[in-house]
Amino acid sequence: MKFLIVGLGNIGAEYAHTRHNIGFDVVEALAAKHGVGFRTDRLAAVAEFKLKGKQVILIEPSTYMNLSGKAVKYWMDKEKIPAEQVLVVVDELALPISKLRLRPGGSDAGHNGLKSIQELLQTTAYPRLRFGIGNDYPKGRQAEFVLSKWSPAEQPVVQKKIEACVEVIESFVLTGIERTMNHANKIEITL
Repeated sequence: MKFLIVGLGNIGAEYAHTRHNIGFDVVEALAAKHGVGFRTDRLAAVAEFKLKGKQVILIEPSTYMNLSGKAVKYWMDKEKIPAEQVLVVVDELALPISKLRLRPGGSDAGHNGLKSIQELLQTTAYPRLRFGIGNDYPKGRQAEFVLSKWSPAEQPVVQKKIEACVEVIESFVLTGIERTMNHANKIEITL
């Protein structure tokens, strides 16, 4: 049984560890926990490990956010992984920084990475883990906010939440989305 875990983000040093790249940070933490590194492959950086007999493939699309669907579709097709065994980790403006939201499907909510995936898969029925980044920015400054780094005050919460995401992803692989959602959607990370 194979699972595809997709961290959304943009390649390039200027985007590293920004709010928009939290998907990359989460899959990197998962890879580190399981002692595997990423290799450069077609349309993505890829890492793989086994979790209690299940094959877990991690990708960070190298297509930039707006074309994430190309990488997701390629790896789903290549590895023959159905949509319900894909989990996309994505930043979410509509959630406070303390929250996570796991869903089996839903709208792209204006997120270009999810929009691209939806267009290429021709469905909204693929699981996603939304990482709340808050929305504390002045009117008209959304792009700058999303591409900004976490403040020193936010860092400890973000780190704890990345660790929580790693556990949520492992639970998704081992016990499925329904049981994992019951737990994940109640998580509130505060200091």
